[in-house]
Parts: sequence; C-alpha cells; structure tokens
Amino acid sequence: MTFDNLLYQTDQGVTIITVNRPDKLNALNYDTVMDLNRAISAAQKDPACRVIIITGSGEKAFVAGADIKEFSEFTASQAKELSQRGHTELCDLIEHSNKPVIAAINGFCLGGGLELAMSCHIRVASNNAKMALPEVSLGVIPGYGGTQRLPQLIGKGRALEMIMTGGMVNADKALSMGLVNHVVELESLMLLCHSIAEKIMGNSSVAIASAIKAVNANYQDGVNGYQIEIDEFSKCFETEDFREGTNAFINKRRANFPGR
Repeated sequence: MTFDNLLYQTDQGVTIITVNRPDKLNALNYDTVMDLNRAISAAQKDPACRVIIITGSGEKAFVAGADIKEFSEFTASQAKELSQRGHTELCDLIEHSNKPVIAAINGFCLGGGLELAMSCHIRVASNNAKMALPEVSLGVIPGYGGTQRLPQLIGKGRALEMIMTGGMVNADKALSMGLVNHVVELESLMLLCHSIAEKIMGNSSVAIASAIKAVNANYQDGVNGYQIEIDEFSKCFETEDFREGTNAFINKRRANFPGR
C-alpha cells in the first residue's frame, strides 16, 4: 500500500504509519489528512494488524502543525469544513479505532500534530519532543479537537493556560502533566512503542476493542459510560477469546488468542 505523504508498513502484527513530509516538518495538509484516513482505515480492516503506531519522518518533528499556507485564505464555511474533516476523518477515527493506536512523538508536536497525538490511545515521546497548541497566535483556536481532548488529559486550568498562551512544553513537563505516557531517548522511542505493542498483542483483541469503546463512552455527551461497560462486559462472555482466556487461566497455561 502506497501513499503520497506517508510510509506504511505492517510487520508481526504492528502497522507503522509515518507522516513523510520532512521538508515541511511533517505538517498536515489536506492530502496528508486524507492519506492518514485511508491508511488508518486500511489498518483497522487488516487482520494482520493488531496495533497501529503513528510517527513522523526524521528526528525533528512528529507533526509540526497544519500547513498554514493552505488555509490562510479560507472563508468561514471552508474553515468549518476543514475542522469537520479533521474531526471525523482523522481524530475521531483514531480515537474510536477498534485497534490500539500509539503515537510515537519524535520532536515537534504542534497544533494539529498535538491534536493528532491526543486522539491516539497511548502517547510515547522522545526526550527532544516539544508540544504546544499555538493557534491563538494566528488568531484562531485549535480545530481538530484540541479544546476538548487537552482538558480531558491534563485538566481544564492547565489546558486553558496552554491554549491561551500558546506556550510550548518539553517532554518531561508533558509527562508530569499526564499529556504523554512515557519519555525515552530518541533512539529508544520505537523500541518502547514496539514493547508496548507486544504486551497489548498478548491479550484479547476482542476485549481490547471493548475496553476502548467503554473508556471512550465516558467522554461522550449523553452516553452512560457505566452502561456501555456493562454491555461490553457481558458481550465478552459470548466470545471465543473469553472461553480461551478463562480455560487457559483454569489450566494454568498461557492463553492462545486468535491472531497471536
């Protein structure tokens, strides 16, 4: 599978999607967003894929924001469509993926790049990573879910400070705030992401998909997350994974889930 703005590779259950615009610090333009949509959708449907890792090409940037030149002359209606597409065709697609998505944040992770990373289920940053939502310096606000996901991750007060000042935080600060899960040396970034993926793949993919759905439900207006948990918990009892997992536990052996 080939893309104009991405590298795409699946090996041993892990699909790595690399935003490949190093001369633009991997900035998101419309074509890149649509490439990501196609790549993530393909990975979600691919039985050979168990975990998705998203990263950026080179050592300088994960994704250094949106391609500002592309939308600088947009009308309000065009901007609304841009934001809507960023939500539904990229960030929401990732957040509600039935397969875990890990962001491997290497270098600058700004604006739409941070919004992309925040939509992933797990974030691992290299020690040279720097993160910000600087949109107010352009006279606009985050448009791909940043005003919603950042407070969920770090709290309302700290999120408003980051958004209103446009201030940049380094990897260690991001870790202390809960914005990322881990910080490692750049050369160890993909190794740790693969290690996390290996641990995930040792468990039931069916149960993991249910867990993602249940956790996400807590952040959806009008949805009772507790009820979703009850429903998903009960559905697990009808699966081969549940029978294999419980049988393995009772017989003191390692579970052999499908796809392992």
